[in-house]
Amino acid sequence: EVKLVNSGGGSVHAGGSLSLSCTASGFSFGDSVIAWYRQVPGNKCELVSTISSGGDEFYADSVKGRFTISRDNKKNTVVLQMNSLKPEDTAVYYCAASKNYLTPDNWFTVAAYDYWGQGTPVTVSS
Repeated sequence: EVKLVNSGGGSVHAGGSLSLSCTASGFSFGDSVIAWYRQVPGNKCELVSTISSGGDEFYADSVKGRFTISRDNKKNTVVLQMNSLKPEDTAVYYCAASKNYLTPDNWFTVAAYDYWGQGTPVTVSS
């Protein structure tokens, strides 16, 4: 059974930090591109960050310099470290994984990801 479990998140004041984890099982994690998306109710999913099987990283301009993505293929885990949080970072955060390698131009396509976590809410108060 394929599982992608999100953990972490919660509520912080602006300027604070949170760490989100995504732990996978049931598929070949090492070959996957892992992405973090976020969604505010009523809005589209926004790609926040991705990390490829080889460790190449992408960050949305809105989080660049504040968020860091990392992966541990031995533990089948990806972590999104979020620092200097802002109220506009408030959203439900989802991790997503591809079955196979994705070319970078596909990292931005929601439909390119095969597995999704359950989502974890992040609330940043001013």
